[in-house]
Formats: sequence, C-alpha cells, structure tokens
Amino acid sequence: MITTRTPFRISFAGGGTDLPAFYHREAGAVVSTAIKKYMYVTVNRRFDSSIRVSYSHTEIVSTPHEIQHPIVREALKMTGIDGGIEIVSIADIPSGTGLGSSSSFTVGLLNALYAYKGVLKSAEELAARACQVEMDILGEPIGKQDQYIAAHGGLCHLQFNTDDSVFINPIIWKNMFKEPLEKSILLLYTGESRHARTILAEQSANVSKSEKFRSLQKMRDQAEQMRRCFIESADPKEIGHLLHEGWLLKKDLAGGISNSTIDAAYEKALDAGAYGGKVSGAGGGGFLILVVPPEKRQMVRQSLNHLQEMDFAFEPEGSKIIYVI
Repeated sequence: MITTRTPFRISFAGGGTDLPAFYHREAGAVVSTAIKKYMYVTVNRRFDSSIRVSYSHTEIVSTPHEIQHPIVREALKMTGIDGGIEIVSIADIPSGTGLGSSSSFTVGLLNALYAYKGVLKSAEELAARACQVEMDILGEPIGKQDQYIAAHGGLCHLQFNTDDSVFINPIIWKNMFKEPLEKSILLLYTGESRHARTILAEQSANVSKSEKFRSLQKMRDQAEQMRRCFIESADPKEIGHLLHEGWLLKKDLAGGISNSTIDAAYEKALDAGAYGGKVSGAGGGGFLILVVPPEKRQMVRQSLNHLQEMDFAFEPEGSKIIYVI
C-alpha cells in the first residue's frame, strides 16, 4: 500500500498566461504557491486481477479501458498497470473550487502508480506527464501551472515558453515575511463550485483578440512584479493591490469569470478594508482570496459572515509519498 500527499495551490499573478493559446505566441509567467490543503491518493494490491477505483463513485472493472474516470484510465495506461490494483482518493477540499484539485489528483496518482511499480519519478517528470495526460491525451483546455506547482511545491515563479518547456524558479524569500503575510490572507468559500472547462475554452479562444492579448501581457508582466515584491518585502498592501489590478484585468477575459454575487462580496471586502484580492482559479466560483490588514481582518470577516472561511498556510513541499507498507 502506498499513499501520496499532493498540495493544492493558489495563484498570485499571471494566471491565464499558462494556457497554450498564449504561451505559444509569447512566454507566459505565473507566481503560484502550494498551500497546506491536500489531495491524498492510496493504491493497494488487489486480491484478484480486477481494478477498483473509489472517488465520488466506485468502479470495479477488468481492464483500464473500461474505467469511466478519464484521468485514472489514462494514468493506468501510461504507467502500464493493467489490473490487480485498488485506487482510493480523498481531498481536503471539494473539486471545482479553483485550487487546482484536478491536477493535484493527476500528479498524486501518477506519483503513487509509479511508486507502486518501484519507479521514482522526479517532480519535473511528474508535472510533465500530468500535463500530457490532462492536456495532450484528454484534450482539457487548461494551463500548466497547476501540475508544476503540485509536483514542485513551494512559492514559485513559473515561466511557460513557446517551445512548451517550463522554467521553475523557486522564490527565495525571508522567513520573517511569511507569518505576517499568512495572517493577512483570508480565504472565503463563495459556496459555488464550477467546472473551469467552459471558461478556459472561451478564454483561449479570446486570446486572438488584440485587447484580450494585451490584458494577458499585462498579467504576465505582473508575475515579475509579484516575484520582486515577495523577495524584497512581501508587503501585504502591495500584494493586495497587485491582486486587485490582476483581478480587474482577468474579469474581462471571458464570460463567467465573475458574477453579481462575487462582485458584491468583493466590493464588501474592499469597503471593510481589504487591500485587494481575486477569485481562485478560472473564476465563476470557488474561493475569494483577500489580502487584509490584520486590524481589519475581523471587519472584513463580519462583512462576509455568510461565507465559509478556510485557514491558509504556505506549503514548501510538492507531491510526496507519505506512507508505504
């Protein structure tokens, strides 16, 4: 039996420039961090030659080709495991909340399956193969940041190049900056989950429009501003303002990224004293990510007391094997 633990993530800047529609024209860049919320995947040898997969549904089949869960099916085919295995996944957070759960699952599953075969894959290999499964084989209209931050962990500046390569640049920042920033970040669940596929497909199609492309260029350039900010001071006020600028740009990239409920909640947060923020992932639901002065945190929290809060902490590690027997 093998269990892997793979972190979820939040993105601070550049989201959307990790889509092929953008980085095949110009290099994209994102600042993203792993967080201390996880996807757990356990694999175990099965008594007979069948395959049992347990997630929100349970499947028992004879071959990988019969599996309905697309990521599990393709991961088994990629790793060459054709039977006699049980796969169980458990997540700290529901899917569709904009924290990269699907890619964390893919990375964690591949990590577990390769380990089951006695093969240890590097973080780079896990990320690249997860992208292959999700983007190339399954044709999902998603980007690359989720797979790479899930595999590598930490706070990183990721550069997505026109030749499909990815440069992973860990951001080296002072420990004394981390606790004040953690205490300034407020994550509030909007109560809405969604599949990002439709939003991201429209966003990719809109890249050909000059005004949308210019917005993405500005968002890409913000990733470098954000990187410098973390290194020099990690000033919550500056980070909040950069998030706000990025959110205003992002809202115009495609329909469904925001809605009247999200806009109203965000305005309430700003009125109560938040520096700025954004909605997690592709938008349309998930979590409000707010940067708030500590003395205003309670006021912001009370103004949005109908939203569920989730604790936040930076996670320095990526996908790892936590149990083997």
